[in-house]
Amino acid sequence: MAELLDPVARGGKSAMPRRRGRFGDGLAVLSGARPDVLEAVPGARAKFVALGGVLLSTGGLAVLSAAFAVHMALGVWWPLALLVGVGWGFVIVNLDRMLLVGMAHDASLKRNLLMAVPRVGLALVLGIVISTPLTLQIFHKEIDTEIVSLQAEASDAYNESLDADARFAGLPELREKVATQQAVVASGGSSAADLAPLQGGVAAAQAAYDAALSTQRELSAKAQCELDGTCGTGDAGTGEAYAQARAAADAQRDVVDAAKADLDAAVTAVAAGASRSMAQAAADLETDTAELARLTQQQTALQEAFDETNADNTGILIRLQALSALSDSTATMAVAHYMLALLFICIELLPVLMKMLLNFGPRSTYDRLTELRDDGDLEVEQLQQSARVEVEQAVQELLIMAEKERVDRQKEQVLARRRARLAAAVAQRESGEVPAPRTESSAEESGRRMWDTGPIIGLAREAASRTVRTMRRRPDVREVETV
Repeated sequence: MAELLDPVARGGKSAMPRRRGRFGDGLAVLSGARPDVLEAVPGARAKFVALGGVLLSTGGLAVLSAAFAVHMALGVWWPLALLVGVGWGFVIVNLDRMLLVGMAHDASLKRNLLMAVPRVGLALVLGIVISTPLTLQIFHKEIDTEIVSLQAEASDAYNESLDADARFAGLPELREKVATQQAVVASGGSSAADLAPLQGGVAAAQAAYDAALSTQRELSAKAQCELDGTCGTGDAGTGEAYAQARAAADAQRDVVDAAKADLDAAVTAVAAGASRSMAQAAADLETDTAELARLTQQQTALQEAFDETNADNTGILIRLQALSALSDSTATMAVAHYMLALLFICIELLPVLMKMLLNFGPRSTYDRLTELRDDGDLEVEQLQQSARVEVEQAVQELLIMAEKERVDRQKEQVLARRRARLAAAVAQRESGEVPAPRTESSAEESGRRMWDTGPIIGLAREAASRTVRTMRRRPDVREVETV
């Protein structure tokens, strides 16, 4: 009872169904329905409302997909990315609506298939485009981890490419050369490679000296043994055997002195060569160290620049590579990836598939009434066009008749003036009077334009316009609202 007495309560309860009705009408129009036909066939409204809801669903997915894609690819601020996503969603809804509206019901299965195949193909492409950013966003944690590995691999590959670069091809040899020069300087030049022959000569001279010295010691020991009588002949004293042994020992001492001289000469040559090598190595070391520092710094700068760019490479392309790598390495990830992408693609294909299935079915009352309305509109337009043609023909005939009457009247006037002039001339000749000159009024009458229709054509056009304005469309024809 209180609700009946309270108009606010009554208004509040009735406003909600009205809003729902307006929203449903909007969804029906969005799916391509004609409001004038739905008023006559309300049973078809639910089908078109459901189809419009599916279009809104695809539009919502497109909004999210575009927002994620713009944010991932360009790093755009989220509110601006959502604004771009709304624009993309509007485009997708408009395309899907175009696909639906263009698929009119046809009794021919072949024509239905010809209309459906390109639309399904376009919807499939749109579904793949929309589903990709959503799939990347759902698996973003796994993808971020894989991106780190891909970036490390890219950094290593770039480092290897720098080593193979022609600009840095001699860098390893230059490093070895600098290390060798540093070792030569540190050793005082003794580790120089060009001293190897001289060092070989020192070794040979040392060996010869050691051999000669050993022989001399043996001969000296033998002479001493002969002197003591402990070996040799066994006779102590400076006998013949001792004299020979001593002479041999003294001769060997000359050999030792010669070997020592050769050894000293070899050592002196090695020292001189080492000094020269150290000076040369010190001079080359400064130049080679500067070149090595320059090339190393250039290579390091290139590597650091690449690493910086590589660290910022978190866009859609590397995410797709990471997702593909994860799918290749893990079967579970591959199944989840493809099933999720297939789900989004099916949602995008759903409006076109529904419309295609409806077209394959029998014609509904809505389809028949739509065709009947279209035929009626065509007939009305044809009748109006025919009437306009007939009116124009009548106007032209009336103008022609009016022009003929005007010409006939002008002919009669000309003939009458000629007869009057002839009669006046005859009368003047008979009376002997001189003919008077022609007045300006007579000249103007004779010089009037032959095609001056005067007020007759104006009256004819006014009558024709009144005839056209009296035409009205049949009251039983409803105008079709263009959505």
